[in-house]
Order: sequence, then structure tokens, then C-alpha cells
Amino acid sequence: MTEPQIYCPKCKKPPRAEDRWACIPSCGTVWHTFWTGGVCPGCGYRWKKTQCLACGETSAHKEWYHYPQAEESENVEDENQPQPALV
Repeated sequence: MTEPQIYCPKCKKPPRAEDRWACIPSCGTVWHTFWTGGVCPGCGYRWKKTQCLACGETSAHKEWYHYPQAEESENVEDENQPQPALV
């Protein structure tokens, strides 16, 4: 499996290298959430949701990871499925 493309599922903008998130209200650690897969390096809390710093929307952290080859193969499978006939 190849490395995923990481971008906001709502606005499609990727996080920047200089972006930082804070573990609030827990331990207060500031870090780049995509360097740790959403796990706070200070207290080990796994964040299930992540806010996009570009658009401000919140999405499930796992929805930020996009695997192009898997998405392409899903599209090919859909194209090969029989389509209902028009009557």
C-alpha cells in the first residue's frame, strides 16, 4: 500500500508542515496531529476528530487519509458492475 494523501475531506486542503494542533482540554501539548496519526505525544490521547485549520470544519481524523490506488480500483469496480436497463 502506498502512502496516503492527507487533506481535509470537506475543503480538500492539505495540512501545512507548520500547522499545529493543541491537546485541549487535556494536557495542552501542541504538535502536528498528522505526524502521529492523531495521537497526542504528551498524554497519548487518540483524537477521533480533527479540525481543518484552513476551513475550520471538523471531520473524523481517519477521513483525512486518502489512498488514491484504492479509490481508483473502487471506481473501476463500479464501472464494471452491471447497470440497470432503461425500460
